[in-house]
Amino acid sequence: MTLLKIALLQISPEDTLEENLEKGIMACREAKEKGADIALFPEMWSNGYRIYDRPAEDWSAEAIPADGAFVSAFGCLARELRMSIGITLLERFGVHPRNTLVLFDRFGERKLTCAKVHTCDFDAERYLTPGEDFHVTALDTACGEVQVGAMICFDREFPESARILMLKGAELILVPNACPMEINRLSQLRGRAYENMLAVATCNYPDSVPDCNGGSSVFDGVAYLPGLEGSRDTCILQAGGAEGIYLAELDLDQLRAYRETEVHGNAYRRPQKYSLLTDTAIAAPFIRSGRRPDKGGSV
Repeated sequence: MTLLKIALLQISPEDTLEENLEKGIMACREAKEKGADIALFPEMWSNGYRIYDRPAEDWSAEAIPADGAFVSAFGCLARELRMSIGITLLERFGVHPRNTLVLFDRFGERKLTCAKVHTCDFDAERYLTPGEDFHVTALDTACGEVQVGAMICFDREFPESARILMLKGAELILVPNACPMEINRLSQLRGRAYENMLAVATCNYPDSVPDCNGGSSVFDGVAYLPGLEGSRDTCILQAGGAEGIYLAELDLDQLRAYRETEVHGNAYRRPQKYSLLTDTAIAAPFIRSGRRPDKGGSV
Protein backbone atom coordinates (compact mmCIF):
# COMPACT_ATOMS: atom_id res chain seq x y z
CA MET A 1 0.00 0.00 0.00
CA THR A 2 1.44 3.37 -1.07
CA LEU A 3 -0.05 6.18 1.03
CA LEU A 4 0.42 9.80 -0.05
CA LYS A 5 -0.19 12.04 2.98
CA ILE A 6 -1.85 15.36 2.16
CA ALA A 7 -2.06 18.12 4.78
CA LEU A 8 -4.79 20.74 4.36
CA LEU A 9 -3.77 23.90 6.20
CA GLN A 10 -7.21 25.15 7.26
CA ILE A 11 -5.84 28.20 9.08
CA SER A 12 -6.95 31.81 9.47
CA PRO A 13 -4.81 34.65 8.10
CA GLU A 14 -3.14 37.41 10.10
CA ASP A 15 -3.10 41.13 9.35
CA THR A 16 0.16 41.46 7.43
CA LEU A 17 2.21 39.63 4.81
CA GLU A 18 5.00 39.12 7.33
CA GLU A 19 2.61 37.57 9.87
CA ASN A 20 1.15 35.28 7.21
CA LEU A 21 4.65 34.19 6.26
CA GLU A 22 5.46 33.34 9.87
CA LYS A 23 2.17 31.55 10.51
CA GLY A 24 2.40 29.70 7.20
CA ILE A 25 5.89 28.44 8.00
CA MET A 26 4.74 27.23 11.42
CA ALA A 27 1.78 25.42 9.83
CA CYS A 28 4.06 23.69 7.33
CA ARG A 29 6.37 22.55 10.09
CA GLU A 30 3.43 21.11 11.99
CA ALA A 31 2.21 19.37 8.83
CA LYS A 32 5.62 17.77 8.41
CA GLU A 33 5.56 16.61 12.03
CA LYS A 34 2.26 14.89 11.22
CA GLY A 35 3.98 13.06 8.37
CA ALA A 36 2.71 15.08 5.39
CA ASP A 37 4.11 14.65 1.89
CA ILE A 38 2.19 17.66 0.56
CA ALA A 39 0.92 20.76 2.41
CA LEU A 40 -1.74 22.94 0.77
CA PHE A 41 -2.80 26.47 1.75
CA PRO A 42 -6.24 28.02 1.27
CA GLU A 43 -6.77 30.51 -1.53
CA MET A 44 -4.65 33.68 -1.72
CA TRP A 45 -2.85 33.10 1.59
CA SER A 46 -0.48 36.06 1.15
CA ASN A 47 -3.25 38.55 2.01
CA GLY A 48 -5.91 36.19 3.36
CA TYR A 49 -8.19 36.72 0.35
CA ARG A 50 -9.12 40.16 1.72
CA ILE A 51 -10.38 41.66 -1.52
CA TYR A 52 -14.06 42.23 -0.71
CA ASP A 53 -15.55 45.41 0.74
CA ARG A 54 -12.32 47.25 -0.02
CA PRO A 55 -11.33 49.53 -2.90
CA ALA A 56 -9.56 47.57 -5.62
CA GLU A 57 -6.68 50.03 -5.48
CA ASP A 58 -5.99 49.04 -1.87
CA TRP A 59 -5.91 45.28 -2.24
CA SER A 60 -4.21 45.39 -5.63
CA ALA A 61 -1.33 47.18 -3.93
CA GLU A 62 -0.86 44.07 -1.76
CA ALA A 63 0.08 41.94 -4.76
CA ILE A 64 3.53 40.34 -4.57
CA PRO A 65 5.75 38.75 -7.23
CA ALA A 66 5.58 34.98 -7.66
CA ASP A 67 9.38 34.87 -7.55
CA GLY A 68 9.72 37.22 -4.57
CA ALA A 69 10.84 36.66 -1.00
CA PHE A 70 7.47 35.46 0.36
CA VAL A 71 7.06 32.64 -2.14
CA SER A 72 10.75 31.78 -2.22
CA ALA A 73 10.70 31.29 1.56
CA PHE A 74 8.29 28.39 1.08
CA GLY A 75 10.52 26.93 -1.60
CA CYS A 76 13.42 26.93 0.86
CA LEU A 77 11.14 25.45 3.52
CA ALA A 78 10.00 22.68 1.18
CA ARG A 79 13.65 21.76 0.58
CA GLU A 80 14.42 21.87 4.31
CA LEU A 81 11.41 19.75 5.30
CA ARG A 82 11.56 17.45 2.26
CA MET A 83 7.85 18.15 1.80
CA SER A 84 5.96 19.57 -1.17
CA ILE A 85 4.22 22.89 -0.45
CA GLY A 86 1.39 24.54 -2.39
CA ILE A 87 1.56 28.24 -1.43
CA THR A 88 -1.08 30.71 -2.66
CA LEU A 89 -0.85 34.44 -3.25
CA LEU A 90 -2.19 37.58 -4.81
CA GLU A 91 0.40 37.76 -7.56
CA ARG A 92 1.71 41.00 -9.03
CA PHE A 93 1.17 40.52 -12.74
CA GLY A 94 1.08 43.15 -15.48
CA VAL A 95 -1.67 45.74 -15.06
CA HIS A 96 -3.92 43.60 -12.87
CA PRO A 97 -2.84 40.95 -10.33
CA ARG A 98 -3.58 37.23 -10.45
CA ASN A 99 -4.94 34.69 -7.97
CA THR A 100 -2.08 32.19 -8.02
CA LEU A 101 -0.80 28.88 -6.66
CA VAL A 102 2.90 28.00 -6.67
CA LEU A 103 3.72 24.34 -6.02
CA PHE A 104 7.18 23.32 -4.81
CA ASP A 105 8.37 19.74 -4.68
CA ARG A 106 10.23 18.25 -1.71
CA PHE A 107 13.54 19.49 -3.11
CA GLY A 108 12.32 23.08 -3.26
CA GLU A 109 11.96 23.05 -7.04
CA ARG A 110 9.11 25.11 -8.44
CA LYS A 111 6.89 22.65 -10.33
CA LEU A 112 3.73 24.68 -11.01
CA THR A 113 2.79 28.33 -11.17
CA CYS A 114 -0.86 28.54 -12.12
CA ALA A 115 -3.51 31.25 -11.85
CA LYS A 116 -7.25 30.97 -11.34
CA VAL A 117 -8.84 30.65 -14.78
CA HIS A 118 -12.48 31.23 -13.82
CA THR A 119 -12.12 34.48 -11.93
CA CYS A 120 -15.35 35.62 -10.26
CA ASP A 121 -16.03 38.46 -12.69
CA PHE A 122 -19.41 39.11 -11.09
CA ASP A 123 -17.63 40.61 -8.08
CA ALA A 124 -14.25 41.93 -6.89
CA GLU A 125 -12.29 39.39 -8.92
CA ARG A 126 -13.24 41.23 -12.09
CA TYR A 127 -10.10 43.27 -11.36
CA LEU A 128 -7.89 40.18 -11.58
CA THR A 129 -6.11 38.80 -14.62
CA PRO A 130 -7.42 35.26 -15.23
CA GLY A 131 -5.12 32.33 -15.86
CA GLU A 132 -4.84 30.94 -19.36
CA ASP A 133 -4.61 27.18 -18.83
CA PHE A 134 -4.74 24.23 -16.45
CA HIS A 135 -1.42 22.60 -15.66
CA VAL A 136 -0.22 19.18 -14.51
CA THR A 137 3.23 18.29 -13.24
CA ALA A 138 5.08 15.13 -12.25
CA LEU A 139 5.64 15.74 -8.55
CA ASP A 140 8.48 13.87 -6.88
CA THR A 141 7.32 12.62 -3.47
CA ALA A 142 8.48 10.07 -0.91
CA CYS A 143 5.82 7.80 -2.50
CA GLY A 144 7.36 8.23 -5.92
CA GLU A 145 6.21 10.36 -8.81
CA VAL A 146 2.60 11.61 -8.68
CA GLN A 147 0.83 13.52 -11.45
CA VAL A 148 -0.58 16.64 -9.79
CA GLY A 149 -2.74 19.43 -11.18
CA ALA A 150 -4.55 22.40 -9.67
CA MET A 151 -7.71 24.43 -9.93
CA ILE A 152 -8.60 27.35 -7.68
CA CYS A 153 -11.97 27.82 -5.95
CA PHE A 154 -14.51 28.87 -8.65
CA ASP A 155 -12.62 26.73 -11.19
CA ARG A 156 -14.13 23.65 -9.51
CA GLU A 157 -17.63 24.76 -10.56
CA PHE A 158 -16.81 24.05 -14.21
CA PRO A 159 -16.56 20.36 -15.16
CA GLU A 160 -14.15 21.28 -17.93
CA SER A 161 -11.46 22.32 -15.43
CA ALA A 162 -11.06 18.89 -13.86
CA ARG A 163 -11.67 17.16 -17.19
CA ILE A 164 -8.76 18.95 -18.82
CA LEU A 165 -6.53 18.12 -15.86
CA MET A 166 -7.56 14.46 -16.12
CA LEU A 167 -6.80 14.45 -19.85
CA LYS A 168 -3.37 15.88 -19.06
CA GLY A 169 -2.74 12.94 -16.75
CA ALA A 170 -3.60 14.27 -13.29
CA GLU A 171 -4.02 11.71 -10.52
CA LEU A 172 -4.51 14.37 -7.85
CA ILE A 173 -6.01 17.87 -8.12
CA LEU A 174 -5.17 20.46 -5.47
CA VAL A 175 -7.89 23.06 -4.84
CA PRO A 176 -7.15 26.16 -2.74
CA ASN A 177 -10.50 27.65 -1.69
CA ALA A 178 -12.12 30.65 0.05
CA CYS A 179 -15.90 30.33 0.30
CA PRO A 180 -18.56 28.37 2.21
CA MET A 181 -18.23 24.67 1.50
CA GLU A 182 -21.84 23.57 1.67
CA ILE A 183 -23.53 20.46 0.33
CA ASN A 184 -23.67 21.52 -3.31
CA ARG A 185 -20.05 22.62 -3.55
CA LEU A 186 -18.96 19.48 -1.75
CA SER A 187 -21.06 17.52 -4.24
CA GLN A 188 -19.21 19.22 -7.09
CA LEU A 189 -15.88 18.06 -5.67
CA ARG A 190 -17.21 14.55 -5.16
CA GLY A 191 -18.48 14.55 -8.74
CA ARG A 192 -15.18 15.81 -10.21
CA ALA A 193 -13.32 13.01 -8.43
CA TYR A 194 -15.85 10.35 -9.42
CA GLU A 195 -16.25 11.28 -13.09
CA ASN A 196 -12.50 11.62 -13.69
CA MET A 197 -11.24 8.78 -11.49
CA LEU A 198 -8.81 11.00 -9.60
CA ALA A 199 -8.37 12.49 -6.14
CA VAL A 200 -9.44 16.05 -5.29
CA ALA A 201 -7.97 17.77 -2.22
CA THR A 202 -9.53 21.10 -1.21
CA CYS A 203 -8.24 23.48 1.46
CA ASN A 204 -10.59 26.19 2.75
CA TYR A 205 -10.34 28.85 5.44
CA PRO A 206 -11.88 28.01 8.85
CA ASP A 207 -15.21 29.37 10.07
CA SER A 208 -13.44 32.18 11.94
CA VAL A 209 -12.87 33.83 8.53
CA PRO A 210 -15.83 35.79 7.07
CA ASP A 211 -17.78 33.94 4.37
CA CYS A 212 -15.85 30.71 5.00
CA ASN A 213 -16.74 27.67 7.07
CA GLY A 214 -13.87 25.22 6.90
CA GLY A 215 -15.02 21.92 5.42
CA SER A 216 -11.69 21.14 3.76
CA SER A 217 -11.93 17.75 2.13
CA VAL A 218 -10.29 14.98 0.14
CA PHE A 219 -12.19 12.69 -2.24
CA ASP A 220 -10.14 9.76 -3.52
CA GLY A 221 -12.28 9.10 -6.61
CA VAL A 222 -12.49 5.33 -6.06
CA ALA A 223 -16.19 4.48 -6.15
CA TYR A 224 -16.01 0.68 -6.49
CA LEU A 225 -13.78 -1.96 -4.95
CA PRO A 226 -13.56 -5.68 -5.69
CA GLY A 227 -15.70 -7.64 -3.27
CA LEU A 228 -17.63 -4.57 -2.17
CA GLU A 229 -21.31 -4.55 -3.13
CA GLY A 230 -22.40 -1.24 -4.60
CA SER A 231 -20.40 1.95 -4.42
CA ARG A 232 -18.35 3.32 -1.55
CA ASP A 233 -17.99 6.80 -0.09
CA THR A 234 -15.08 8.45 -1.88
CA CYS A 235 -14.65 11.04 0.90
CA ILE A 236 -11.56 10.14 2.92
CA LEU A 237 -11.37 13.43 4.81
CA GLN A 238 -14.00 16.00 5.77
CA ALA A 239 -12.91 18.71 8.18
CA GLY A 240 -15.24 20.64 10.43
CA GLY A 241 -15.20 24.40 10.75
CA ALA A 242 -12.38 24.78 13.27
CA GLU A 243 -8.92 26.02 12.45
CA GLY A 244 -6.45 23.18 12.18
CA ILE A 245 -4.19 21.03 10.04
CA TYR A 246 -6.05 18.07 8.60
CA LEU A 247 -4.22 15.06 7.19
CA ALA A 248 -5.56 12.60 4.61
CA GLU A 249 -3.89 9.41 3.42
CA LEU A 250 -4.44 8.76 -0.28
CA ASP A 251 -3.91 5.14 -1.36
CA LEU A 252 -2.12 5.58 -4.68
CA ASP A 253 -1.95 1.87 -5.46
CA GLN A 254 -5.71 1.56 -5.03
CA LEU A 255 -6.38 4.62 -7.18
CA ARG A 256 -4.08 3.48 -9.98
CA ALA A 257 -5.51 -0.03 -10.05
CA TYR A 258 -9.01 1.44 -10.19
CA ARG A 259 -8.09 3.72 -13.10
CA GLU A 260 -6.83 0.72 -15.07
CA THR A 261 -10.12 -1.15 -14.91
CA GLU A 262 -13.08 1.19 -14.36
CA VAL A 263 -15.25 2.90 -16.96
CA HIS A 264 -15.07 6.62 -16.11
CA GLY A 265 -12.48 9.27 -16.93
CA ASN A 266 -11.16 8.84 -20.45
CA ALA A 267 -12.20 5.19 -20.85
CA TYR A 268 -15.28 5.60 -23.05
CA ARG A 269 -15.40 9.27 -23.97
CA ARG A 270 -16.63 10.38 -27.42
CA PRO A 271 -14.92 13.75 -27.86
CA GLN A 272 -16.09 14.06 -31.45
CA LYS A 273 -19.57 14.64 -30.03
CA TYR A 274 -18.54 17.51 -27.77
CA SER A 275 -17.66 20.23 -30.27
CA LEU A 276 -20.48 22.46 -29.04
CA LEU A 277 -18.61 22.90 -25.76
CA THR A 278 -15.94 25.01 -27.44
CA ASP A 279 -18.03 26.65 -30.17
CA THR A 280 -17.92 30.33 -29.17
CA ALA A 281 -20.29 31.23 -32.02
CA ILE A 282 -23.20 29.57 -30.24
CA ALA A 283 -25.36 32.10 -28.37
CA ALA A 284 -26.28 29.75 -25.56
CA PRO A 285 -28.50 30.92 -22.69
CA PHE A 286 -27.09 32.25 -19.41
CA ILE A 287 -23.70 33.32 -20.76
CA ARG A 288 -22.76 36.62 -19.18
CA SER A 289 -19.91 38.80 -20.37
CA GLY A 290 -18.99 40.06 -16.90
CA ARG A 291 -17.40 43.41 -16.23
CA ARG A 292 -13.67 43.22 -16.63
CA PRO A 293 -11.47 46.31 -16.18
CA ASP A 294 -10.50 46.20 -19.85
CA LYS A 295 -14.17 46.24 -20.83
CA GLY A 296 -15.40 49.33 -19.07
CA GLY A 297 -14.34 48.88 -15.45
CA SER A 298 -11.39 50.52 -13.81
CA VAL A 299 -9.05 49.93 -10.92
